[in-house]
Amino acid sequence: MKEFGLFEKKLGLSFKNKDLLLQAFVHRSYLNENPDFRLEQNERLEFLGDAVLELVITEHLYKEYPKEDEGQLTNWRAALVNSKMLTQVAEELGFNDFLLLSRGETKELGKARQYILANTFEALIGATYLDAGYEPCDRFIKKHLLARLPEIIASKSYKDAKSHFQEEAQEKAGVTPMYKVVKEWGPDHKKKFTVTVSLREEQVAEGEGYSKQEAEEEAAKSALLVKKWN
Repeated sequence: MKEFGLFEKKLGLSFKNKDLLLQAFVHRSYLNENPDFRLEQNERLEFLGDAVLELVITEHLYKEYPKEDEGQLTNWRAALVNSKMLTQVAEELGFNDFLLLSRGETKELGKARQYILANTFEALIGATYLDAGYEPCDRFIKKHLLARLPEIIASKSYKDAKSHFQEEAQEKAGVTPMYKVVKEWGPDHKKKFTVTVSLREEQVAEGEGYSKQEAEEEAAKSALLVKKWN
């Protein structure tokens, strides 16, 4: 098992309870092959970390950008907490070297691995919160995630496909797109979703992803192409 000491220094964290840090990296698939492992998988930590992450980001945006409206702040927050951004940060910090996965999952790369990395990032925040409270989470998120906000604003990369399609649909068709999950399949730790996007009665496109949000984003990308609004 990997040594976490140097990794903690790289993260700028110091855990009193090392088991919490380790648990943040335990994927469900690892316990399927190692049922006697002494710790639980990381999904409950992920659940907690997701809420802490959103609070830290929201508080920062609210305080630092008092003249921006709710819609703009929501777009910026979405760009910071989406799975693509969390995966990118996790990869740069070296999370891949510490993941505890099944042998089969270790070989999986691409979107499946990205989803695991993003979830592990949230689990680490949950573990940090339980171990040391809000302040270390706040410092960690500001250092590794919020530092990217100026670049996001400058490049306008916060305008994801879903936001873009909604703006175009409201302007050109006078309607807000509706998204619907029409299919979900696969094991719990690697579930996939199919989502359709419609304008009133017209089903415009569909998309697939490892989360509902990812599937909605893919559906919006397809819809922009179908409507030639991109």
